[in-house]
Amino acid sequence: MIDVFGFAGRKALVTGASSGIGYAVAANLARHGASVAIHYHRGAEAAEELATQIRATGGTAVALGADLRDDAEAEALVSRAAEALGGIDILVNNAGAMGDRLSFAEAGRDLANQVFDLNCRSLITVTHAALPWLSASDAAAVVNTGSIAGRNGGGIGAGFYAAAKGYVHTVTRGMAREFASKGIRVNAVAPGVIDTPFHATTPPEVLASLKSAIPMGRLGTTEDCVGPYLFLCSAALSGYVTGQIIDVNGGQYMP
Repeated sequence: MIDVFGFAGRKALVTGASSGIGYAVAANLARHGASVAIHYHRGAEAAEELATQIRATGGTAVALGADLRDDAEAEALVSRAAEALGGIDILVNNAGAMGDRLSFAEAGRDLANQVFDLNCRSLITVTHAALPWLSASDAAAVVNTGSIAGRNGGGIGAGFYAAAKGYVHTVTRGMAREFASKGIRVNAVAPGVIDTPFHATTPPEVLASLKSAIPMGRLGTTEDCVGPYLFLCSAALSGYVTGQIIDVNGGQYMP
């Protein structure tokens, strides 16, 4: 098989990879030759199952648990991944969650802290911890998971999440400028409404309303997101791309 992506011999850490987009990205990085560290928090069984499947087909994979809201655990995750794989060339910061769907008027500081710690603080901690390995790579790439909510402010009850993802978009650009001199590219993917466990608690009427606003007439799938992530992870395909936000939303939002 032709190594179009140039992932053979590359080592990737994917956070939030026990389900949804992270799971699909980790599986496909491995499918195309990368060694993968699959991070999970509560989804140990699914992460271990994916790692087992990858190893069964001749790949290299390890499942690693950590609560990324804890700085020490986040830093330890990076060290464990680098030790298990022999380094880190690719970092996909995908861990994140909306938290309770509450309006600004209902919610307060505690909810804001929870949402920002997981979606923002953890990204900074993990990326900072990974810098020594990324700097040593000749094809380093960081891909952050943003959101359409970071573009349009989100719906009622998702305000803190939208603010957090807006932060992710902005810090992606800042990192891209700073890390370019280190040979590290930093980009983000901003998914729209993707049919994953993320939306398990989203009311059906809300999903129906969101779907009606999508020109392509359907919710997205994890496989719809995989291509953009692989493109941005690949120095062979996107070696001159940094500081970009790729929107994957069926036309719901067109910047």
